[in-house]
Amino acid sequence: MTGRRTARLRCALLSFLLILAGLQVTAEAAIVGEEESIILRDGDTLLDLAVAESLGYVELLLANPGVDPWIPAAGTELLLPKRHLLPAAPPSGIVINLPEFRLYYFAPDGEEVLTFPIGIGRTAHETPSGQTRIVKKRANPTWIPTVSARRDDPDLPEFVPPGPDNPLGAHALNLDWPRYVIHGTNRPYGIGRRVSRGCIRLYPEDIAALFAAVEPGTEVTILNQQVKTGWVGGELYLEVHPTPLQADALAATGRLTPYDPPETTALVLEAAKGQAARLNWSVIRRVTQERRGIPVRITMPELN
Repeated sequence: MTGRRTARLRCALLSFLLILAGLQVTAEAAIVGEEESIILRDGDTLLDLAVAESLGYVELLLANPGVDPWIPAAGTELLLPKRHLLPAAPPSGIVINLPEFRLYYFAPDGEEVLTFPIGIGRTAHETPSGQTRIVKKRANPTWIPTVSARRDDPDLPEFVPPGPDNPLGAHALNLDWPRYVIHGTNRPYGIGRRVSRGCIRLYPEDIAALFAAVEPGTEVTILNQQVKTGWVGGELYLEVHPTPLQADALAATGRLTPYDPPETTALVLEAAKGQAARLNWSVIRRVTQERRGIPVRITMPELN
């Protein structure tokens, strides 16, 4: 994985330099990014590839059903799900969608969109949804465990100074919610999973880019949208993500338990905007059941 990790670090550095230079990464209509694929090699695992490719572990599993996450067959083409419909929220500041384990940053110029995979709160420590804002930026932060964290683990120290053992990593963005922080991590394998005590974790390279781009006062919107729709080039797309329990089960077993979100039909009809006759309901049912977290076109070509 060393070569891929090095390549990713170079890409992250390039993205960071582009941000500093003021160049723009634009979204086409309601979508951002492009899908990619790689050919698996001997010794690859999906957990290592998620880290190397700046993806979340669960989203990589979802995009590649049937691929063994620990002993995938060499020569298999692996889909890298890097194309995403934007969440249904005002395109401003930071928007986090919990079911897809993903953060979006909309630059003040209204054109630049950055997106990163995230780790979020586990059961009994769920990351809340709602509206907040960044109140403080901390480089090389000191981590002070909460009272409840020390109660659960009495061996925790009173504080952890900056360094490789610090769970906050090298950058932290405090929210206007006590105890909730967007930060880096010294445990990158937790990105794309429900593993924290409610805070939002990013890969070290990703939090560095976000830290450079935002300022205190930036609005933060946290959503819980399992189903997303969007028009792209005159076609309607659908993207469906798992429930929290499905995501946990998938990360633990590699299998997705079936569940059809009841709101899908209403959301699709609302998004169709008078073009319901073009909807391909067999594709809609498949996308809803598979919940692969990738945008799929659900409209049929218009008749001349």
